[in-house]
Amino acid sequence: MPNHILPTALKLPAIKKLEGKRIVLASNSPRRQEIFRTFGLVPDIVPSKFEENLSPSSFTDIHEYPVATATQKAVEVYERLVEEDPDNPPDLVIAADTVVLTHAQPSTSDVSYSVLPRYNQELLEKPISKEDNLRMLLDINGGVCEVVTGVVVVYPVLTAPGYQMKFMDERTLVYFSDNPRHVVEAYVENGEGLDRAGGFAIQGLGGLLVRKIEGDYYNVVGFPASSFFAFMDLLLEEDPDFLEV
Repeated sequence: MPNHILPTALKLPAIKKLEGKRIVLASNSPRRQEIFRTFGLVPDIVPSKFEENLSPSSFTDIHEYPVATATQKAVEVYERLVEEDPDNPPDLVIAADTVVLTHAQPSTSDVSYSVLPRYNQELLEKPISKEDNLRMLLDINGGVCEVVTGVVVVYPVLTAPGYQMKFMDERTLVYFSDNPRHVVEAYVENGEGLDRAGGFAIQGLGGLLVRKIEGDYYNVVGFPASSFFAFMDLLLEEDPDFLEV
């Protein structure tokens, strides 16, 4: 079995627990793969075949939507791998889904978004054209958007249905500068934001549009590494037999 842990990985309890385990990332995203490699993990890549057709409007709280999508991705991959090779099931399947939402403008940077008045947030999908990308970025120019990533892990247990799921979500606020129109137009013309939810890539040229963030930078890129490893450590602390099946 290949070693999924690089020598550069920190000797955290959860990472030590993953040594010798079959770790699967249910995503084909190069950004997520690079984030995992940065922190010392090189999981098997098995993209989910889930169609991602859940309706955001069916959720009372829109923050539940990426968690639900990630759940479907993780379960689909886990069940498929077990069916394909019952003698070599994955020890851990990790799935994630990241969405970008409109967000109310805090009155000061000291105000946590969690205590702001209720605001009807809208989902910012991937733009369908450069014109759509320009409209989207002009709408949030000088304002704030919220990036939410739902993360789900699936691992085997002895009780039915044979696996357990745990989930978390991470939320980060992105504050945009009050950019001149020609700057936004130049970014849109470049085309970088066309395949990105929200129409921008903070780790690329889109970083020019951003004034600051409040929260986890890697969450905006595509995977909340810091909270994920803390989450894994917590699972191990709550259940010393975590990943022992």
